[in-house]
Amino acid sequence: MLTSTIFSRFFATIFVLFLSAIPAHAQLLMQPNVSVSQARLIIDTIITECSRPGDLVTVTIAVVDRSGQPVMQVRADTASLHNWELAYRKAYTARTFRRNSIDWRDLTAGDSELSGQRALNHVVPLGGGAPIMVGDIAVGAVGVSGAGGGQAADTTCAELGIAAIAGDLE
Repeated sequence: MLTSTIFSRFFATIFVLFLSAIPAHAQLLMQPNVSVSQARLIIDTIITECSRPGDLVTVTIAVVDRSGQPVMQVRADTASLHNWELAYRKAYTARTFRRNSIDWRDLTAGDSELSGQRALNHVVPLGGGAPIMVGDIAVGAVGVSGAGGGQAADTTCAELGIAAIAGDLE
């Protein structure tokens, strides 16, 4: 019985000490993020600037937020089966590494020490993704697939979309 009382007091003391180490007032974490209206403006700009002439949308576009989750995505009328996934993965890659996916592709090529990063889920070593930056903070990213001209054109289109909200990023 004495042993039980000693253990009870010991654990009660430890518990009180543990609770006293927890801050009394938790601070609300405020983080910038890309909004739906910004994503819509990005997508509208890319469709206007990068879709081939005619009535059909010819580029697939994904906008992700600061956590890599989709905010908005549009599939081209002319999309191949893989374009939807590629646009998302290009955006995710750009957000994850806070750089254009085409630059990350080159950094991780061949025998690079960083080549193992290519095994991460959702990343893709292709151009077409660009991060949305507020200073040094990535608040989202854009991925484009299907622009005429390949990966370099996809990258340019993503950057054009981000330029449309540049005033919001200052």
